Amino acid sequence: MTKSARVVILCEDKQQQVFLRWFMIYKGYPKRKIRINMCPKGKQSGEQYVRNWFPKEVNTLRSKNYMNIVLVTVIDADAHLVADRFKQLLDSLTEPRGVKEPIVLSIPKRNIETWIHYLMGKVVNEEDIYPKLERESVCKPYVERLAKAESWPEDAPLSLKVFREELGRLR
Repeated sequence: MTKSARVVILCEDKQQQVFLRWFMIYKGYPKRKIRINMCPKGKQSGEQYVRNWFPKEVNTLRSKNYMNIVLVTVIDADAHLVADRFKQLLDSLTEPRGVKEPIVLSIPKRNIETWIHYLMGKVVNEEDIYPKLERESVCKPYVERLAKAESWPEDAPLSLKVFREELGRLR
């Protein structure tokens, strides 16, 4: 996948949007080619919103495969297993996700704050709930370091390692 691709980020909330948007920018994707599909505040559960929109966004990507689109979906695992969230999303598709389809699933265990607190140098586990940041943009330098890292630390949370594997779909 070239860095000239259009990127669609499907997410639950502003913190996820900021994290993934800046991650993709630091990976070399132009800001102007990133479109955000985020749950409107106060309208419904963010998790439900992402589950409802995921098959629609995949169908759009597939119908416009000539347009070089990347879909990055982020949904919190919350109290579920990351594998269960993967299955839930992928089972919603009419056709299985192809091995080379540029559909990246980002599923932080508990929530995105787990990853952010880890990147800030704090000891985390994937069972506790970590506090939201004062401002969503506080995560930017940590996201930049992650995006530009040659290798990711071995002690990273398992769900972050799974995200790293998913990024292989962007080649």
